[in-house]
Amino acid sequence: YYFVNSILKWNEENPDKKIYALVLDNFIRGVPDWLKKLSIRTDLKILDQSILEPLPKDFPKPNYIIHAASIASPIFYRKHPIATMDANVNGLRVILDYCVADSKETNGILYFSTSEIYGDPDPLNIPTKETYRGNVSCTGPRACYDESKRYGETMCVNFAKQYKLPIKIARPFNNYGPGLKITDGRALPDFAKNILSKKDIVLLSDGSPTRTFCYISDAIIGYFKVLVNGKAPESYNIGTESPEISILDLAKRCIEVGKDVLGYEVGLKFQDSSDKNYLIDNPNRRCPDIAKARLDLGYNPSISLHEGLTKSFIWYKENRSSEES
Repeated sequence: YYFVNSILKWNEENPDKKIYALVLDNFIRGVPDWLKKLSIRTDLKILDQSILEPLPKDFPKPNYIIHAASIASPIFYRKHPIATMDANVNGLRVILDYCVADSKETNGILYFSTSEIYGDPDPLNIPTKETYRGNVSCTGPRACYDESKRYGETMCVNFAKQYKLPIKIARPFNNYGPGLKITDGRALPDFAKNILSKKDIVLLSDGSPTRTFCYISDAIIGYFKVLVNGKAPESYNIGTESPEISILDLAKRCIEVGKDVLGYEVGLKFQDSSDKNYLIDNPNRRCPDIAKARLDLGYNPSISLHEGLTKSFIWYKENRSSEES
C-alpha cells in the first residue's frame, strides 16, 4: 500500500520524472478496494501473479525490484508454515534467477528480511547490530519464518557475490500504522480491535517482553533509502531505537489514546492463551541499533510513539472491520 501510493504521489508532484510501478500479487484474499481504484492509472500496472511461478516472458525489465511477498504475522505464519517458507525461499529464488538470466538493467533489489532473524538476543546485544548472528531455534513454532528469512539472506549474499546483483537487505523492526489490518493478529491491531469494541484489552502473557515500534512513514522512507542507496549485499536494521517499552506499557498507552482520541474507556486483564505454543521462542527484547542506517543512508525516524498511535487509532476507527489476513 505505502510503496505503491508513495510512488504515485511522487509522480503527481514530479510529472517529468515519473516512476512506473508494476504490482505482482496472487490476490489470494481478493484485490483490495484501494488498488482497484488505482487501476485506471497509466503509471501503474497490476498483475495477478504468484511469487512461486516463473515471471512472464513479456515481463518488463525493471530498474528496481522489491520482494516483500511473505506471511509476516506470527499467528498466520504458524498456521501456514509451508506457504511461509515457500514465499521466503522459493519465491526469492524465482526473482534471483530472473535477474541473473533476463534483467541486466536492474539497479537495485530489495529483500525484506526481518528482525526475527536475530531470535532472542542476549542482553549484551541489545540494541542489536546487524553483525549479531542470532539466537534462533531451527525447529520451534516460529522457525518456519525465522529460518527461511535467514536462508533468504544467505541466498541474497551469495547471488550478489557470484552474479554481481545489486541486492540490499532490510530488517524491519515492528512497523505499525494505518493499513495494518485490524485482523492481523499482532499486538497493536488486537488492542485497537478491543478498544473499538469497548472491550478490555486482554494480555496473553505478563506483558514484560519489550519492543520498539516504528511508524510506517518512517519505515517506508528507510526502505526506499536501502533500495536506492544501500550497499550490496549488506543488511540494514530499519526501525527506531526508542522508546523500548513493554507490551504491558504499550497496552496502557493504547488505552490512554483510545480514551483521548476515540472517547472509549476500557480496562486491562490477563489470561492464559489456549495455544500452548503461544509464547515459545517469543523474544524477550527487541530493539535495533540503527547507527549503520543513519551513517550510510541518512535514515532518521522522527514520528513519536504517541503521534503514531494517535494517527493509527483515528484510522482504525474508520476501518474497524476487515477480512482475516
